[in-house]
Amino acid sequence: MHFLKTSLGLILLLFSGSLFAQMPQGRGQMGGQNMNVGHFYGKIIDSATNKPIDAASVQLIQNKLDTVTKKRRDFIVGGMLTGKKGEFSLENLPVMAQFRLKVTAIGYKTIEQKISFQLNMAGMKPGGGGDMSSMLNAVDKDLGNIKLEVDALQLANVTVVSNKPLLTMNIDRKVFNVEKNLTSVGGTAVDVMKNVPSVNVDIDGNVTMRNAAPQIFVDGRPTTMTLDQIPADAIASVELITNPSAKYDASGGGAGILNIVLKKNRKAGYNGNIRASVDSRGRPGFGGDINIKQQKVNFFASAMLGMRKSKSNVTTERTDYFTNAIAHSLQENNPINRGFFSFGRLGMDYFLNNRNTFTIGGNIVRGQFKTKDFLTSINDTTYPSSSVHETSTRLSNSEGNFRNYGSTFSYKHNYAKAGKELTADVNFNYSKNDNESQNDQKQYAANNSLKGLNLFQNTTGGGTTKFLTVQSDYANPLTDKIKIEAGVRASFRDFTSFNTITNVYKDYNGQAFFGSNTASDYKFTDAVYAAYTTFSQQMKNFTYQLGLRMESSKYDGNLITKNQKFSNSYPFSLFPSAFFTYKLNDKQDMQLNYSRKINRPNFFQLIPFVDLTDPLNITKGNPDLVPEFTNLAELSYQNQLSNKHSFLTTLYFRNTNDLITRYQYRDVNPNPAIADSATFNTYANANSSFTYGLELTLRDKFISWWDLSTNFNLYQTDLKAGNIPGSVNQSQVSWFAKINNNFKLPKNYSIQLSGDYQAKTLVPASSSGGGGGGRGGGMMGGGGFGQTQPGAQGYIKSNYGVDFAIKKDFMKNNAASLTFQVSDVFRTRLSATHAESSFLIYDTQRRRDPQLMRLSFNYRFGKIDVSLFKRKNMKGEMDNMQNAQQGMGN
Repeated sequence: MHFLKTSLGLILLLFSGSLFAQMPQGRGQMGGQNMNVGHFYGKIIDSATNKPIDAASVQLIQNKLDTVTKKRRDFIVGGMLTGKKGEFSLENLPVMAQFRLKVTAIGYKTIEQKISFQLNMAGMKPGGGGDMSSMLNAVDKDLGNIKLEVDALQLANVTVVSNKPLLTMNIDRKVFNVEKNLTSVGGTAVDVMKNVPSVNVDIDGNVTMRNAAPQIFVDGRPTTMTLDQIPADAIASVELITNPSAKYDASGGGAGILNIVLKKNRKAGYNGNIRASVDSRGRPGFGGDINIKQQKVNFFASAMLGMRKSKSNVTTERTDYFTNAIAHSLQENNPINRGFFSFGRLGMDYFLNNRNTFTIGGNIVRGQFKTKDFLTSINDTTYPSSSVHETSTRLSNSEGNFRNYGSTFSYKHNYAKAGKELTADVNFNYSKNDNESQNDQKQYAANNSLKGLNLFQNTTGGGTTKFLTVQSDYANPLTDKIKIEAGVRASFRDFTSFNTITNVYKDYNGQAFFGSNTASDYKFTDAVYAAYTTFSQQMKNFTYQLGLRMESSKYDGNLITKNQKFSNSYPFSLFPSAFFTYKLNDKQDMQLNYSRKINRPNFFQLIPFVDLTDPLNITKGNPDLVPEFTNLAELSYQNQLSNKHSFLTTLYFRNTNDLITRYQYRDVNPNPAIADSATFNTYANANSSFTYGLELTLRDKFISWWDLSTNFNLYQTDLKAGNIPGSVNQSQVSWFAKINNNFKLPKNYSIQLSGDYQAKTLVPASSSGGGGGGRGGGMMGGGGFGQTQPGAQGYIKSNYGVDFAIKKDFMKNNAASLTFQVSDVFRTRLSATHAESSFLIYDTQRRRDPQLMRLSFNYRFGKIDVSLFKRKNMKGEMDNMQNAQQGMGN
């Protein structure tokens, strides 16, 4: 025992000598060495469950003199993120200093507490006397289990993937969370939109919102990509902005904005997923994405390849009234469309410091589709004294290719004041498409013998679009109740198009009689310059925002083959907006808003090229179109009845002047194979239109395993089109409903059952042209002939459909899933239209891809780790934290 005591005394004496060799004299130094031998350690746990908290941030802060500014300020002298066991360890610390320990974690309340090593130097003696054991314990201090409490307010703003609702309703927008939507897995953005409340999608992928074609945004900016070029698995959410404020582009008329938010996150470490799918036609799909964040760099990438086969059944019936005859025709065709599309996206965020972030990224889209179609037509013409019966066939083969390249560069600066920021963006999109088709048309007499000349037609076409936007936005909360925003934007579009049709007429033996060529080279440029400012203020329960946007636009077109030039310009247009919100209580609020918008005609509507591909349905653009202007007003009421039930109801009014609509007229037929006059499909500006509507959106969770979202839209449209020859004023009351059920079942099964119904309605305003703001069909349309939608002279018949999907999660942490889905379960989605004028009655009905099934596999992976590519270097982490802290003082 005496030997043990003697040995322990020698050890303590040596330790004491070491301490005193480093002990401060005067201001804390001796022999030029710092006394950095302290060690704090402990564990971070949940106060309710006592379970360790992973990825909690632990910072050790010391207040001391800044040698540069000669002022005292806080320095971070140690820090780290906890691991899965919640443990932390901070070493090489000055033992005589006072510290603050700060612990933060997502979803928990922040903890700050004063700590020190509490060395009792008064009782120490140079000879080794005093309580040396307490000294030894003091410099190696266990802080124990530090408990964090859940922060309910913070959790309200935290995205928890496993519990994220399908639909989030705000007073100014609705957010549809795509990751919870099962029926779109493995598909495209068109499949996503089929389940988004307020949005209607036809069988060609054309999208309307409140019966008007919205403007498509990607990550808050306009895009040249169509919806079928964006993979559903790359989308995080879709934002429905029914009445955008002056901050947003005034284009798109009164239809609002569909903003597609692509997946990207900034979790430390890496995360991503890989996926594969196959449909009932044997067409596979593959894709994946990854996100890597290490210190100042956040890297993200995604890619997808999808094969498609689309089948349609089309029936068209028309009756033409001529001066001395009545012609009736019945057309049937079943086009089959095969092809692929690929998508790639690559980008990086660079965090220069905690105030400045640079982002650069790009995407590539590539696709090819081939369509084969065989059309049969039965034609009967009745004259006053006779009748003629004949048939015709048309064999068509076509191929289309498209490419889209997009790039973006952005900068964001956060000021020291919360909410004050400056952003700048440059976006460039380049798209190119080309197509070619061969058509062989034959006519037969009543006895099935060949009649007249055979028509062999070859059509080639293509074009390019270059789209550049430059934008900068500034936001400044002057006080906690007052905020101003301002910004400038310039966009430039350069479009070129060429089309050539070669017609060769041959006799029954194949001998060519004559041929004709029709060519069209067309180009246009447009530019839009804009500036805006908004002012908002909160006064108790009342908040208002006033905004004004100014835009200047100019369009110049040139039909090169005929040396014809067209232009229109609006050098100065004002677009005011006003939003008024009154908070009735914590669960209820009301909003009244107003805005003015513009919809400029697109190139499909403007190009004066005569398309003779189908002699019975000749199309032609109208370069004399002018933009349409819309006034939009809404009155909304939202009630969060409970955490399980809520609803949003909106009364809306939309008035559009110079409405762009499709119409038909009769003129001399430019096709020499047909002697009579022909019917042309083109566009014109109608006087005006008025829409009055009531929309109701509900979210209900009746029981823990059933989520239900319901959308109902009742509206009346009055179309004043009497100024267009052959058209009349029309009025129609219609309604649209969509319901989405999500069931969470035992053993990690989940089911989604959704359906929609569209009653008889007029053609959506501003959407009767190809390629409008809400177009999604693109090259995948795969339709047949005679599919022109009616405009001022017709309507769309009612249609409905049901979709189903079931999902199974498995593997550790449910990292993998299998999803089986069926679209149009009961084969009820039938697109049918009717048009009628003094010289034509026209009906068409189409069905596309009913009961298509798809099986998809998805595997998610990831790890939260701040030191992904190197072993932990405490000094390096401390330097990074020190730099971040210094940046906060700038």
